[in-house]
Amino acid sequence: MTSATAPVVDVHSHVVPAGWPDLGRLGPGPWHWLRVDSAREATIMLGESEFRRITDACWQADTRLADMDADGVDIQVASPTPVFFCYERAPSAAAEVASIFNDLALEITAQAPDRLLPFCQVPLQDADAACAELDRSIANGHRGVEIGNHVGDRDLDHAGVLTFLQHCAATGVPVFVHPWDMPSTPRMDRWMGQWLVGMPAETHLSILALCLSGAFDRLPPSLRIAFAHGGGSFAFWLGRADNAWRQRRDLVGAISEHPPSHYLGRFWVDSVVFEPAALRLLVEVIGADRVLMGSDYPYPLGERPAGQVIRAAGLDDATQAALLSRNARAFLG
Repeated sequence: MTSATAPVVDVHSHVVPAGWPDLGRLGPGPWHWLRVDSAREATIMLGESEFRRITDACWQADTRLADMDADGVDIQVASPTPVFFCYERAPSAAAEVASIFNDLALEITAQAPDRLLPFCQVPLQDADAACAELDRSIANGHRGVEIGNHVGDRDLDHAGVLTFLQHCAATGVPVFVHPWDMPSTPRMDRWMGQWLVGMPAETHLSILALCLSGAFDRLPPSLRIAFAHGGGSFAFWLGRADNAWRQRRDLVGAISEHPPSHYLGRFWVDSVVFEPAALRLLVEVIGADRVLMGSDYPYPLGERPAGQVIRAAGLDDATQAALLSRNARAFLG
């Protein structure tokens, strides 16, 4: 541990197991596989297409721990890389991919169980299968679950997703929501538009879906749910959403009895916003007790050193301690 009293917790990092099997037996491709390029480098492949080049930080605990020590991070939540979710696949195939991924991820975190906390993935397109895989994974040692922010055109307020979230609340499992499967268009494919515009927009839309559909009213307050990348653009545009709820109740507030701001305090967001001014806005709008330190380690669009923006934002000592440690402990339970 690098901290004597309050451990610094990073709630947003990703893993990719190195021993990835051939998935061709599950049906027509393209399937994910890992092309090993050297002892410390590999490429996530989708069939014959390269998806992302990665390093051994994705699968080697010693590399992660060295980086954590350098950044002053004591505990790291290790979540799946969303490209492996397979929500577009048949539920049986997605369930098998999830079980493979989850079991292999435990081999990574078992190398440092006091510092690496595994979050599993589930076949979210099928509520029963998702609940079953969640229960199996938690029994095997996972500490929470990461889900994508949508399943095709079904958002988080879909009945099947709500059934899964209710199960998470009933079993006390924290949920980390990560954007994925951003639209690919000629405009969005330039300049990493899917990552720079699509990801924040996806997360913003999903939080709004839970607010405006009345889903938060149907979900128990005990649900511990957090959103990646600062909640997308939600905090900046909360006033616009509230104004739309007041002015166009026929279109925006027909279901929800409350404006979106009413649901502040029902969810957490991470701190991956990269600028002190943006982080200060996030703390002011979302709440000092609802922002979690995250880094998106080990990917290039993540923050290194982890937590540097929190430490540079001019927050008072109590708020800084909450973001670095106390809030994460509340989220993780």
